[in-house]
Amino acid sequence: MKELVITSIREDVVLEQLNVCLEGTLTESWGERVLTFDNALGKGIVRSISFDWGISLLDCNVRFNEDVKIIFRTASVSPIEFVFISKGSFQYSPDNTDEIIDLEQYQNIILAPKRYSKKTFMFPPDEQIKVNFIRILRKEYLKKKHNNVTYLNELLLSLFNDDNGNLPYKHKGTYSLKIADQVKELNSVYDNGIMRTLSIEGRLYLILAMQLMEHHNFENNVVLPESLSKGDIKKIHQLSEYIVDNIANPMSVNSLAHQVGLSPKKLQLGFRVLYSRSVNEYLRQLKLEISRDYLKNSELSVSEIVYAIGIKSRSYFSKIFSEAYGILPTEYRKRLLKKEL
Repeated sequence: MKELVITSIREDVVLEQLNVCLEGTLTESWGERVLTFDNALGKGIVRSISFDWGISLLDCNVRFNEDVKIIFRTASVSPIEFVFISKGSFQYSPDNTDEIIDLEQYQNIILAPKRYSKKTFMFPPDEQIKVNFIRILRKEYLKKKHNNVTYLNELLLSLFNDDNGNLPYKHKGTYSLKIADQVKELNSVYDNGIMRTLSIEGRLYLILAMQLMEHHNFENNVVLPESLSKGDIKKIHQLSEYIVDNIANPMSVNSLAHQVGLSPKKLQLGFRVLYSRSVNEYLRQLKLEISRDYLKNSELSVSEIVYAIGIKSRSYFSKIFSEAYGILPTEYRKRLLKKEL
């Protein structure tokens, strides 16, 4: 197991110390620092950007080739961290002890270890991890005009007012697709300069507000329709395998929802987050991808392929294939035979 030790809570120093161990490349533009690495230890990108009032973003997209333990060993009061994992899962220990906590995909997580503890994250080998940490330095944030922390529930208010870091806290809330959707938008900001900075900052505040709202609802036992359980997410993943195996059969949102025991609305939300498409858009795209594979790797006629992917009309198939790939299926096969594609 590889151990990386961080001795600062400042994002710029965190990246520098990570880079000593990861032996990557550090770049900076528009106030955003990016660490890129690709070596025997693994491959990934870690970026950070800080804003006023003690708020910052630490975003990681990494895959390690062996077990990696990152230990934060500082004398300073740790920031309150609002954590959201978009892909994969890893473990957390508040003080590098036998207390191991699983941090899971799509779950709203809030962490604040006790001062002088050794906050530890343990990353498994051969698993892609995408995780966002929104970090708040409580003393700095309380200086912000209209911080309105008094409107928080008693638990979080005590946490924000804990200047000395004497109150360790962890929250593992519900699995929220709504937050996942916003995190995806945050990671898709491609603007430059002031537009990029403002887009990231605005999206970051929105995600933070949603995570605080999830905590409020969790503590008050309010269940929202956009929240999925871990079991719901597994069902949607399993459904994607069922769809591939039964691609020739008629399928609708209602029949698929019944198949996995979810409401049609929850199923649609799940597909929007997991696959960035509605159920029908996902079905159509999958049928097209399978048809393209048949055209390339089988001797089935176009009519046979249309039947094999469960589309009733050959003319409709040709229409959507042309819209997707800019070429008719018959012409696509001809060009493959001539090796023009």
